[in-house]
Amino acid sequence: MFFRREKPKTHTFATRTADASSAGFEIKSVGNSTRAIRKGVAAELHDAGEGKVRIGHTGMVVGNEIGQLTDLGYQKIFLTPSGKRIAAQAEHLKLIHAFVEDLREALGSTSLYNEGLGTTNDLHLYDRVEGRDRGHAAPPWTK
Repeated sequence: MFFRREKPKTHTFATRTADASSAGFEIKSVGNSTRAIRKGVAAELHDAGEGKVRIGHTGMVVGNEIGQLTDLGYQKIFLTPSGKRIAAQAEHLKLIHAFVEDLREALGSTSLYNEGLGTTNDLHLYDRVEGRDRGHAAPPWTK
């Protein structure tokens, strides 16, 4: 008896997003990017080539923008590109964490251990690390 190996399936960005759509995510094209949305949480999806999908900014939907989770040191907020601020609550963080885990599974992406422990922040904007995400920060004594 001869056994044949199954040919590996070649995935494309379109097939990966179709898999996410069948898993319950709403897939939309907004401008030059593609968004996955579910229960008020959204993520930008980018084609990483070779059938892989990179998940970009993730956060709560505020109007037509994605509010990124930002740590202010004393409080976590969702900060939109236009500058709108919304306080992050425990329910929001649980929604985002479940959203990202489910989206990674639907897209066939790798789930990292440290990201599986809880929600990670996109930006940090508190005293000593202010400006760190945008390049070199000025020393506090020069302000």
